[in-house]
Amino acid sequence: MPSITYFIAYLKSLDFAHKELLFLLLIIPVIIAFYSWKKKKSQSSFSISTDLPLQNIEKTWKVKLSNLPFVLRMLVLVFVIISLARPQSSFSHKTVDVEGIDVIMTLDVSGSMMAMDLKPNRLEASKSIIKKFIENRPNDRIGLVVYSGEAYTKSPLTSDHRTLLQALKNTTYGYGTIDDGTAIGDGLGTSINRLRESKAKSKVIILLTDGANNMGYVDPLSAAEIAKEYNIRVYTIGCGSAGKAPIHIPNYGITYIDAEIDEPLLKEIAKLTNGKFFRAQNRTHLESIYKEIDQLEKTRVYETHFTNKSEEFFPFLLIAVILFTIEIILRYTVFRINS
Repeated sequence: MPSITYFIAYLKSLDFAHKELLFLLLIIPVIIAFYSWKKKKSQSSFSISTDLPLQNIEKTWKVKLSNLPFVLRMLVLVFVIISLARPQSSFSHKTVDVEGIDVIMTLDVSGSMMAMDLKPNRLEASKSIIKKFIENRPNDRIGLVVYSGEAYTKSPLTSDHRTLLQALKNTTYGYGTIDDGTAIGDGLGTSINRLRESKAKSKVIILLTDGANNMGYVDPLSAAEIAKEYNIRVYTIGCGSAGKAPIHIPNYGITYIDAEIDEPLLKEIAKLTNGKFFRAQNRTHLESIYKEIDQLEKTRVYETHFTNKSEEFFPFLLIAVILFTIEIILRYTVFRINS
C-alpha cells in the first residue's frame, strides 16, 4: 500500500503533455467487467446431490493464479496509456533582482522644531512619519543627516534599518549639542557627501525644515547645483503651520513663534535637482507627503523565471514492455492450458 501511495503521489507531481489521453484509463474497468462476465459464462456447470466430496479438494496454484496473465495485460495497458500521455517533470527556478534606491533623510533639529502645531511637536511627528517611511522600504539603503546651526551624520547609508531606526529614535533637538539655527546648505551638503560615491541608479535626499537658511558655510543653491551634478534628486519639505505656533521653551514656558519657511528657496532646490517641493501644515499633510515620495521613488524588483521540462515516459514504457514480456511467457508456458 505505501508503494501504491508513493506511485500516485509521483504521478500527481508530473505534468502531462497530452492529458486528454489519460481518459483512456476509463476503459480498464470496462475490460475487467467484460473479462469477468465472459469467464463466468464460459464455465461449465453440472448438478450433483452434494458437494461434500469436493470440499476437501484444494485448488492448485495454477488455478489460484489463473487470472495473472490478464492482470499483467491490464497493467501493461495502464503503463502504455501513461506513456502516450507524455509525462514530464519540471524544474522551476526564480531569480529576483532588486534595484534599490539610496536615500538620505535630512532632518532639521533646530529649536523651532519643538513647536507644537504638529502633535506632540514638529520633530517627534516628523520622526514618527520617517520611521514608517523607512519600514516600508526594506530593500533600500537609507541614511540620516541632522542639522540645525551645523550638520552631522547620525547614520551613514545602511541596509541595517534596525540600527538606523535606533539612531532616528535617539535624535533630539539641537540645544546643548550643536549651535541652534537652520543651516540648510550644510545639511544638504553633508547629505550630498554621503551619496556622491553611491553606485545606485537612483539617489535621493528628502530634506525637511521648518525655517529659513540663517547659519552655516554652504550656500543652499550651490549645494543644489552639486547635487544636480551627481544626479541626486532632492525633495524639500516645509514643515509647520502658517502664522504663529506654540512652543515650550525650557525655563520660560509656552510662547509663540512665527513661521519662517523660505518656500522660494526650497522650491528652487527641488527644481534644480528634478525633485519636488511639499508644504506640510499639519501631521496629516506630512504623512501624505512621505507616502507620495514613497510612490514616486519605487524600488524596482525584477523576477526572472526559468522552467526546465524533461520527458519521463521511458520508465513507464519500459515497465510496460517488461510486464508484457512476462505475460507472454506465462501465457504460452505455465498457463498455456488455462489461457
